[in-house]
Amino acid sequence: MLDRLICEVRKNSNNLNEEFLVKAYNFAKEAHKHQKRESGEAYISHPEEVAFILMELGMDTNTIAAGLLHDVVEDTEYTYNDVKEMFNKEVADLVDGVTKLGKIKYKTKEEQQADNIRKMLLAMAKDVRVILIKLADRLHNMRTLRYMSVEKQKEKAKETLDIYAPLAHRLGISKIKWELEDLSFRYLNPNEYYYLVRKVADKRAEREAYIAEIIDQLENNLIKSGVYSEIEGRPKHFYSIYRKMLKKNKTIDQIFDLTAVRILVETVKDCYASLGIAHTMYKPMPGRFKDYIAMPKPNMYQSLHSTVIGPQGKPFEIQIRTFEMHITAEYGIAAHWKYKEGISGENTIESKLSWLREMLEWQKETSDASEFMEAFKIDLFSDEVFVFTPKGKVINLPYEATPIDFAYKIHTDIGHKCIGAKVNGKMVTLEYHLKTGEIVEILTASNSKGPNIDWINIVKSNQAKSKIRAWFKKAKKEENTSKGKELLEREAKKQGYNFGEIAKGEEFEHILRKYNLNNMEDLYAAAGIGTVMASNIVFKLKEHYIDKNKNEMTHKQLKEMEERIVKNNKHLRKKSKGPGVIVKGESNVLVRFAKCCNPVPGDDIIGYITKGRGVSIHRRDCKNVENLIINDENKLIEVSWNTSKQAEYITEIQIRGEDRSGLLAEIMQLLTATNTQLYAINAKTNKGSIANMSIKIKISNIDHLRDLMKKIRRLKGVIDVYRTKN
Repeated sequence: MLDRLICEVRKNSNNLNEEFLVKAYNFAKEAHKHQKRESGEAYISHPEEVAFILMELGMDTNTIAAGLLHDVVEDTEYTYNDVKEMFNKEVADLVDGVTKLGKIKYKTKEEQQADNIRKMLLAMAKDVRVILIKLADRLHNMRTLRYMSVEKQKEKAKETLDIYAPLAHRLGISKIKWELEDLSFRYLNPNEYYYLVRKVADKRAEREAYIAEIIDQLENNLIKSGVYSEIEGRPKHFYSIYRKMLKKNKTIDQIFDLTAVRILVETVKDCYASLGIAHTMYKPMPGRFKDYIAMPKPNMYQSLHSTVIGPQGKPFEIQIRTFEMHITAEYGIAAHWKYKEGISGENTIESKLSWLREMLEWQKETSDASEFMEAFKIDLFSDEVFVFTPKGKVINLPYEATPIDFAYKIHTDIGHKCIGAKVNGKMVTLEYHLKTGEIVEILTASNSKGPNIDWINIVKSNQAKSKIRAWFKKAKKEENTSKGKELLEREAKKQGYNFGEIAKGEEFEHILRKYNLNNMEDLYAAAGIGTVMASNIVFKLKEHYIDKNKNEMTHKQLKEMEERIVKNNKHLRKKSKGPGVIVKGESNVLVRFAKCCNPVPGDDIIGYITKGRGVSIHRRDCKNVENLIINDENKLIEVSWNTSKQAEYITEIQIRGEDRSGLLAEIMQLLTATNTQLYAINAKTNKGSIANMSIKIKISNIDHLRDLMKKIRRLKGVIDVYRTKN
């Protein structure tokens, strides 16, 4: 292994420090000496392969050393200070940056993933080489994924496809992006993957002969025109083919451009000359030309793309770029280190990471883990449109972006004062979806009252959403504080608690830290604006409160809780606004639900005509109905549920289970998690250590009830759950 490392270092053109890297290798080998990979190999094989990938990307000595040491702090007894003392601060910081991406334990996988991504963005902003090491680490792990369990394979493959492949794309490193995508595809959809492998292999010889013919024709014509070039066939990657099949709803036999032809030339002038020659040789397909040289992608990618009809009447794609553009297309941000000559240093890198700064800006406003991950993936995955300002400046925006997105991209104040927009000189609505090539002009008013809250649902860019939220947060803090306080107190009351009683202790402090809030007033304001969900906050505080006090709850306290819940839900005993029952085709007949069986939508029901109290609705399997059939059948009447009415109903269930600590608390948590409102509860314990609980709840229909009962049965110690009939 060491001989191979030395050989690669000596072959490398970047003047790497051989002695320094050998020292890092030996240190890592000693640190991991008792560890093995899942494959059974010595653990050092992994950091060594990571170092080779970084060498291939053309990275500097410190980055490759950090690649060799990237797992030392996380997986061995060595610390950041040990690495700093043995090597230098730069290497230690790079190792620390990678280590921080996955050290803390969280309650949910989503929270952990969201926090890791936040740390990764911050680490990238400080030194982009951190993510290059992480991508090299993930690439080797994906190459050796076959040694993991099937469940772990799918989990890692999905995370790679969702996060790391798009990050490689954003950084312009197509060399890593394509391999990560194909490896992920192989483990997530093995049947489709191997089907494509077989189908592509079947016609490889025919396709290669066809491309060879095209390359020969192009070379002859370019030589005649005095253009020096290198031409090669570029086979499409399997995941790219799969996405195209899904997007266009085609089979692989209907996709002809499985191979593209790439022309590399010396100058930009030669690029456009080569395009002209290609278009005189082959008929271009309308609407299939893209000029990424005039309008480069944010990840620095530059190239001319055109789809033309080939000599056999089959379409194929031509890509034309300079040799320098090709290096950037393959290595992206890493090209700064691979080919340092002619690159202007840190300012170049900074200008190419504007998308990262925007991400860091909006992620501060997004505290909910689910919302953050969704927004992060949208930012990574979204296609783009390129539009122009009236002065001709190119502005890139997410696909289906609106004039509001454009306004906020120009300047925050322009966005706040936006009252209308013109596209190509014509007035459009603010919901209009911008298209590539359009000229956009924003109309503003100095006396504008600011953005509309509905804009948050209209805009497509996270940057615009962040700025709109920030405006409302600042301009309406007092209103939001009052609204948020009301929301939190109402939600707590709904769940049978006083918000002030549960909003304290460790969990409250944890919530403030998690959402970057300073005090209770900030929490109220965040709930009022919708940055945090009142139901989530109350649930977490209540969960902690119950967990902390569950062993101290006496029967007296249980009785008090019952009385409090009944008091808070008195309105449920008032006359229903709409029972949702039709009596023989009439929906406005006075009806009431029998408390002996508490029917709910989905139950088979029948009505009984009472004296002065309308029609009493029973379940058909109710014992009282059996008696009525025998004694008073004439008063029974056919009824049915009015499915167009949205109402809620009271029913009662019985729960039998072991008398263990925390069972009641878990049931209460489950009610909240399933959006089930508690009406009353009664619990007692038999001599045989069996707990019997009678719970009255408000539900929407029989499916809601069945789902809740199914989940209660899964709780540890629950013996039986059934519905009260009489």
